[in-house]
Amino acid sequence: MGAEGNELVDGARPVRDEDAFDVPAVHAWLRERTPVPTNPPDVRQFSGGASNLTYLLRYPERDLILRRPPAGTKARSAHDMGREYRIQAGLAPVFPYVPTMVAHCTDQQVIGSDFYVMERIAGTIPRRAQLGVDLSPDQTRHLGFTLVDTLVALHQVDPAAAGLADLGRGDGYVERQVSGWSKRYRKAKTWNVPGAEKVMAWLAANQPADAGNCVIHNDFRLDNVVLDPDDPLRVIGVLDWELATLGDPLMDLGSAMAYWVQADDDRAFRRFRLQPSDAPGMISRDEFVRYYCERTGRDAGNWAFYEVFGLFRLAVIAQQIYYRYHHKQTRNPRFKNLWLPVNLLERRCRRIIRQA
Repeated sequence: MGAEGNELVDGARPVRDEDAFDVPAVHAWLRERTPVPTNPPDVRQFSGGASNLTYLLRYPERDLILRRPPAGTKARSAHDMGREYRIQAGLAPVFPYVPTMVAHCTDQQVIGSDFYVMERIAGTIPRRAQLGVDLSPDQTRHLGFTLVDTLVALHQVDPAAAGLADLGRGDGYVERQVSGWSKRYRKAKTWNVPGAEKVMAWLAANQPADAGNCVIHNDFRLDNVVLDPDDPLRVIGVLDWELATLGDPLMDLGSAMAYWVQADDDRAFRRFRLQPSDAPGMISRDEFVRYYCERTGRDAGNWAFYEVFGLFRLAVIAQQIYYRYHHKQTRNPRFKNLWLPVNLLERRCRRIIRQA
C-alpha cells in the first residue's frame, strides 16, 4: 500500500485550481492522528469521478487517499463524508475489499468541508480505454465472472455484522428510488434534454416489490475495482462507496449493468462508455445477470424494469453533473457535453420499454 520510489499512480494528475485545498493544514491535522513524515505530502488529483473529489497524498513509503466534496457544495446529505467513512470502516471486518480507513475530519476550519483519509490500495484500476493489464480473451472472461462473484459477496454481507443495520430505511426501497430519481431529474432538467415523463411513468407503473434488503454499492463498475498487481484476475479492492446503502440487490445489479457497455452495442452507446467492459472476451450483460442469479438464487424475470431503472438513474446522475456545469457551478470541461448521453440514455430506455 505504500509508495515505491517514484512509481507513477495511474489517473493521478496535478490538482485543478478550483479543487485545490490547504495541504499544510491537512498535513498538520494528519500528523496528530497517524504516523507521517515532517514534510507535507506531494498531492495529486484523480481525474476520474464526477461527484466527490479524490486526491493522492504521496509521502515517502506511504500513499494516502483524501476524499472530500466539491468546493461550494451545499447539500451535505449528497456528499456525506462521515457516512462514506463509516460504511467502509464497518465493512472492513466482513468484506475484505475496502480500503483501510485512517481518519475522518469534521472540522470545517481545516479545508472548509468534511473529508476523510484512507490508505491507498496499490494495484491496477481498469480505465475507460483499457483493462490496464495484458489479458487473453479467456482471462478477461474469467475476470468478468470474478466481478460478479465480488458483487455477490457484497450482497451476502450481514448488515448487522458490519454495524450497518440502520444504514437504510427498510421496505419500500424500489418505490423510494423510482420516486426519488424522478424528482431529481425534474429538478435538474435543462432545455437541451428530454422531459422523460414517459420513462418515469412506466417505471412508476411497473415497479416490482423489493427483492431483498442488503448492503448495496450503487456504483459497482470496473473502474471502481482494484486488481492484484501480481494476479490481475483477482479483485483486491472496491472503491467509491459514496452511494452505498441498504437496499434491493437487483436494483444494484440494474445500476451496474447501466454502465456495462459491450462490444456489440451501437457506436453511440459505446462512445460514452466509462469502463472497458467491451474488452475482447468480456462477459455480456446477459451473462453477468444470469450468473448473478445462479449464484444468489434470485429471480430477475422482470429484468426490463431493472435495466430501464439503471439507465434512467445513470441519465439523472449525468444530468445532475451537467446541471452544475450549465449553471457555472463548476468549470470542469469534462462536464460540458454530458447532456448528450442524457439524451441517448433516455432513448435507450424508451426502446427497452417498447420491447418489454
